[in-house]
Amino acid sequence: MLVIAFVLTAVTLAFLAPRSPPAWLSFADAVSGGGGGTERLAEGLPFGSHGQKLDVWAPAGASKSARPVLIWWHGGGWVKGDRAAYAFAARAFARAGYVVVVPDYRKVPQVRFPAFIEDGAEAVAWTERSIRRYGGDPARIAFAGHSAGAHTAVLLALDPRWLRAAGANPANVKAAIGLSGPYDFYPFDKKRSIDAMSAWPRPHETQPVHYARADAPPLLLVTSTRDETVRPKNAINLAARMREVGGLVELRNYEGLDHEEVVMALSKPFRGKGPVFADSLAFLRTAGLAPPPVR
Repeated sequence: MLVIAFVLTAVTLAFLAPRSPPAWLSFADAVSGGGGGTERLAEGLPFGSHGQKLDVWAPAGASKSARPVLIWWHGGGWVKGDRAAYAFAARAFARAGYVVVVPDYRKVPQVRFPAFIEDGAEAVAWTERSIRRYGGDPARIAFAGHSAGAHTAVLLALDPRWLRAAGANPANVKAAIGLSGPYDFYPFDKKRSIDAMSAWPRPHETQPVHYARADAPPLLLVTSTRDETVRPKNAINLAARMREVGGLVELRNYEGLDHEEVVMALSKPFRGKGPVFADSLAFLRTAGLAPPPVR
């Protein structure tokens, strides 16, 4: 009972503090023990050509071999969000045995598509060059993200030209997880997608659904029945297209969860909302990205 009271007090204080919802979630996750067994090995490391920064998380303790790497892109409708606020997601995967890279990216209105995709590709290139020093294997990389971050993760996995342009090798990408992401949303009918995408002269290039291919990395596409921010049709349509072309894809449509609850379920306090984290780990293992044990 004391532990529960402590967590509830921490969450209340976080709500009162000037934090974004993901930031208070990371705070609640930390005080409830979600950070146990993990380390933030680097904070605010510069990468890329536009002043972007990233954090690196890993399990606490050495392993006999290099660990698979997961790059996590946060959501925020291309207009908000930052890497530090999503520490709860980084810690979850780090505790499971992965080296986790969490990059920032430029946002609307300062930039439009494809700037944030280019930033994502530069994060991948940095990871390939630099992750060995943090115990990661640059030849075994998975992408993951929520909402706008899922759009980046899945588009980079499906359309390899962005990675090649940044000097990254698409062959190193072994899997991608998209949580509540937009993949088939043209014509643009919401302010955020209009602001982020409509200036690009070839709108089909903004849509991951157009790049489904048989030789793409395996995809896990997660949506939920109560998501009114990014409609489930995005994941459903992309999954159907992947199957049509012979690609490897898993689709999860969680009953009763909304847009935010899907990503909340990665955190320790709210993991009971749905098996998002367990399903993500199972998918990564099936894709050949099982991590080595911690010594």
